[in-house]
Amino acid sequence: MRVLLVGVGCVGKTTIGAALARRLGVPFFDLDAEIERHFGLSIERLQARCMTGYSYRKECSVVLERIVADNPDCVVATGPSGLRDAYLRVVRKLPCVTVAIHDRPENILERITFYDVDSKLIDTRLSDDQKPLYLREIKKDISYFNRSYRRADVHADVAGLGVEASAELIETLVAEHCRDEPNP
Repeated sequence: MRVLLVGVGCVGKTTIGAALARRLGVPFFDLDAEIERHFGLSIERLQARCMTGYSYRKECSVVLERIVADNPDCVVATGPSGLRDAYLRVVRKLPCVTVAIHDRPENILERITFYDVDSKLIDTRLSDDQKPLYLREIKKDISYFNRSYRRADVHADVAGLGVEASAELIETLVAEHCRDEPNP
């Protein structure tokens, strides 16, 4: 079974996805890392090369398609746009269980990370003045992407849960979904 995780940045898709894949005994793929490996460019540099977000997703959807076509059993952590246009077409073509991960904006703010143009982690601590600004941006992202996340097969609220408990919750929700929908 293919499990595709979607959610806003820093909601925990990669960390929870790796734990979920270990629980299920299947390969784990971080779509951003796979895209960077495929194109030999950082995400930011690749996005700058594309004219629009749509053209970026269209170009990168080949990577998602390769992953899910080659791996009938896997967990994939996508970017926030994992259920939009070109990515959505891949998901609809190849059977996947899509899981939207949700958390409170304040929890996401605690996990926020920053990267430079070459995807290298920047060690940054937000000041008390910056935190409300980033919290507002996280809330905007949640509002913006929620429309596409409604398409997900399963919704997992991980607020207050650790990584392993979140992975266990998602494993349970996916199993329930597959019981109810025999052909995911």
